[in-house]
Amino acid sequence: MPNSSTDLPIQYIKGVGPQRARLLQALGITTIKDALLYLPCRYEDRSNLTPISALNIGAPGTASGAIVAANIVRQRGRKFSIFEIVLHDGKGYLKVKWFNQPYMQRNFTVGQTVVVSGVVRKNVYDMPPIEMDSPEYEIVSDVEDSLVHTQRVVPVYRLTEGISTKQFRKLMFSIVQEHAPTMQDPVPPEVISRHALPALHECVRELHFPGNAEHIDELNSGRSRFHARLAFDELFLFELGLAVLKKRACREKGISFRSVGKLRNALLELLPFGLTAAQKQVMDEITGDMKAPYAMNRLIQGDVGCGKTVVALAAMLDAVESGYQAALMAPTEILAEQHYITIHRLIEQLGLKVLLLTGGSKKINTEHADIIIGTHALIQEAVKFSKLGLAVIDEQHKFGVMQRASLRKKGVNPDVLVMTATPIPRSLALTLYGDLDCSVINELPPNRKPVETKWLPSSRSAEIFAVLRKEIGKGKQAYVVYPAIEESEKMNLKSALQGKTAFEQKFPDYRIGLLHGRLRTEEREEVMELFKKKEIDILVSTTVIEVGVDVPNATVMLIVHAERFGLSQLHQLRGRVGRGSDSAFCILIAYHPISNDARRRLDIMVQTNDGLRIAEEDLDLRGPGEFLGTRQAGVPDLRNADIVRDAAILDAARQEAFGLVETAPELEEFPFLKEHLDVFWKGRVDLFKTG
Repeated sequence: MPNSSTDLPIQYIKGVGPQRARLLQALGITTIKDALLYLPCRYEDRSNLTPISALNIGAPGTASGAIVAANIVRQRGRKFSIFEIVLHDGKGYLKVKWFNQPYMQRNFTVGQTVVVSGVVRKNVYDMPPIEMDSPEYEIVSDVEDSLVHTQRVVPVYRLTEGISTKQFRKLMFSIVQEHAPTMQDPVPPEVISRHALPALHECVRELHFPGNAEHIDELNSGRSRFHARLAFDELFLFELGLAVLKKRACREKGISFRSVGKLRNALLELLPFGLTAAQKQVMDEITGDMKAPYAMNRLIQGDVGCGKTVVALAAMLDAVESGYQAALMAPTEILAEQHYITIHRLIEQLGLKVLLLTGGSKKINTEHADIIIGTHALIQEAVKFSKLGLAVIDEQHKFGVMQRASLRKKGVNPDVLVMTATPIPRSLALTLYGDLDCSVINELPPNRKPVETKWLPSSRSAEIFAVLRKEIGKGKQAYVVYPAIEESEKMNLKSALQGKTAFEQKFPDYRIGLLHGRLRTEEREEVMELFKKKEIDILVSTTVIEVGVDVPNATVMLIVHAERFGLSQLHQLRGRVGRGSDSAFCILIAYHPISNDARRRLDIMVQTNDGLRIAEEDLDLRGPGEFLGTRQAGVPDLRNADIVRDAAILDAARQEAFGLVETAPELEEFPFLKEHLDVFWKGRVDLFKTG
């Protein structure tokens, strides 16, 4: 049963019914509350209509008048017609035209009052002297219409086929008038007071039907105080859910790993390099978590090449030494295989067994494996673990809260460690990883030099080949990355197969290798082994080398069709070179046409090696949805908040949410807020366990 009138199904509103309810469902509107929170996409100021006689030719204008003439004009000898109406407001006349739309005649009759908005043009053929072509229009049929559609700031909504702007606006006016005052506010009064937030019912009224045009620019940019209030509500519920998850994890009994370190120390002796101070610090933080009697939920954040994987592997060995299994989940099969190749060579020297499990794997018996590496296949129901103690997730922005929870269910409150492939802006970190403790590896290995980056048009191939000859002449190696394996008429892109042939012809004395996703795991491993042994000079590849590949002798990265790659991917690929003490080079080869956004991405890559700045620019360019790559499973949709625009609101909402859960972990004193929170996170994560 609904808890208030706003929870009623929308079809019970007068004038809706089952058929129109189905149309509204396409907009995400199933209840009255959904409608109240479905905001206009923009606003038009019709509060001061311009007299027809004062309209300016060449400028947009909004005017109102009565129809004094309406007819279809057919052009002699031509196959199109014009429907025309003439409006008169008592002082001037305006002709309005629609081309090849004779059915428009059904919409208008002489005597109706019509509001039109469009660009004013000079009528050079006849009278009246001014006209509009195909303007936006609304017919004002009664006094109520004049209150809704004219003589005010008018809301404009994104709609679906089958319902008109006027129908929807009239429906919204009725809903707002009757139901906005009854909206219950889920946010505690002291929080509202502390941040001087306007009342919820006031926000809804002003966002749908603003009282005046004074703040129309703020309304159209989504930056009004009323928008800010609804953004706060969403972000507060979002952060409240993360706070509940984090508090629960802190209180739930986990595994207290006994004194460990033998396997970890053995691993460190096998490595050809020492750890940085930052890696040691993070390793200590993880060890402290693992020894505690509560489940660890920790994020490792750091730039490309900072050594996150080694730190995570050390933690996995601690779990294994304590008699548990460890799992590592990666977002793609290629990345899972790269982790497998890197890890199994190391740990099999320690007498341990590692298993690779991907979507194509038939083998799902993990009983005798110490470390299991895989894709989301790890969370399939058929996959069982004998004793999972630590789950490591290579997030790469592809997994959300729900997948982390699913992997945890494979054991009895195992520890969870999440790695990000690159630093991410704080606003994203607070939403994607707000339920985790954070460790930062803010130091690269010593003697690393920034990679010198250039972007060049494909026509400057002589400069590109000169860099290759110079570096390979010094005994160094190079990667050449293509966006596709083979050529395609649809894509019109250079391919890796073409590239291998071209480089073999251009450099007959060089040893050219080929790596791509269609090779079997063993074949890819063999190619990488030859490259590491310096038996390949130039490795032509697709983006399979984006992560997890570490060859210090490689000093050149050529990226072909760099204009087609995203910033994050370009930064990852560049991170494959410069991993030794030698100078390294990244050349971004661009093909025309190059869009403005692509040019901006290439310029940013040349300007900086700083992963955090690159991530912030990437977020600014693409927005949160695109930046994340895939829709975050387990993360509720934000309809009114924008985590980039509303970063300050996010901070305030987070502080309030975490502060509230600190004093009331189960929100028992706030039943309506708790109910609201459950609905907000419904179908994603069970925030409040029952039974």
